[in-house]
Amino acid sequence: MTDALDHGLWPWVALICFGFLPSEVWRMVSVFLARGIDESSPWLSWVRAVATALLAGVVGKLLLSPNGALATLPLWGRVGPLAVGMIAFFLIRRSIFAAIVAGEAAIIAIGYWVG
Repeated sequence: MTDALDHGLWPWVALICFGFLPSEVWRMVSVFLARGIDESSPWLSWVRAVATALLAGVVGKLLLSPNGALATLPLWGRVGPLAVGMIAFFLIRRSIFAAIVAGEAAIIAIGYWVG
């Protein structure tokens, strides 16, 4: 193990030990605990509502007051790719993957075009 750490693998080992494993343990615990939960229960509906509200808040913040490279794009350059992603989501059988790819392609194209 020390030989592997000497050859530049220590960042990967640290990432796995301190980034991946601690969160993965809780994911596995939640999978086992969620087996008996009724999908139509009021508690699960509340959890979904809170998760949706948090996601909407993050998207709203990224659109209206972005940081970093996203701040260099005009508002239409941030809202447009969101609309493209939403359209792709509904046109391609409600595919989240298609929405992400379409939105990313749109924002990269606009970033390249705007300069």
